[in-house]
Amino acid sequence: MSVPLHSPAAATGAASERAEALRAGVRVEALTMGWMTIEAGVAIGAGLLAGSVLLVAFGVDSVIELLTGGVLLWRLATEARGGTLARVERAERRAAWVTGIGLALLCVYVVASAAVGLLTQTRAERSLMGIALAVAALLLMPALAWRKRVLAARLGSAALRGDAACSITCAYMAATLLVGLLANAAFGWWWADSAAALALLIWLVPEARETLAAAREGRGGCGCGDDDVCESNRD
Repeated sequence: MSVPLHSPAAATGAASERAEALRAGVRVEALTMGWMTIEAGVAIGAGLLAGSVLLVAFGVDSVIELLTGGVLLWRLATEARGGTLARVERAERRAAWVTGIGLALLCVYVVASAAVGLLTQTRAERSLMGIALAVAALLLMPALAWRKRVLAARLGSAALRGDAACSITCAYMAATLLVGLLANAAFGWWWADSAAALALLIWLVPEARETLAAAREGRGGCGCGDDDVCESNRD
């Protein structure tokens, strides 16, 4: 015997499925934040040791993504506990300003540091740790993005869908990081570090622009240059 679509049993089943999806979202977002913490620490540390603008920029972007990821984790956990989202929405808007300004400053840092590196022909040291980090990010981030898209579809969540786009962006940035580090390590191309750092602006500039636009409009910003998924952070 089939259960009517709008029966209490169907409603209970739908609520149970959403609760499970929310718990899964909390887990995947917690995993993302754990990885971003490792990524930021390793990239910045290895970048400072090697004198690599590219690695430092990658690490600072990971710190910024930690901020937005933390807001999204709070948002998912709050709904999972049955709490109000009003405070989370206010936090999202504040985080959008902090993130947007941070990304804009990061763009300035990349341009200035890379320009100085190219003009002075500064040579970054080889970084095997940085190469290993880039490979790990290339393997992990697409898998996380796929899982987030699945959960975003189940929850109807624009914020989680936007975070999936950020994970893909991180994978592209990791690929750029890997190319720059390998070119320097394998061929000794002194300019590869600065050139690859400038290539990061392909993703950093749209992130900064979209996040600042979201902050001005009074909504949380997921950045990543994806207007469709950033139209709303309300589910």
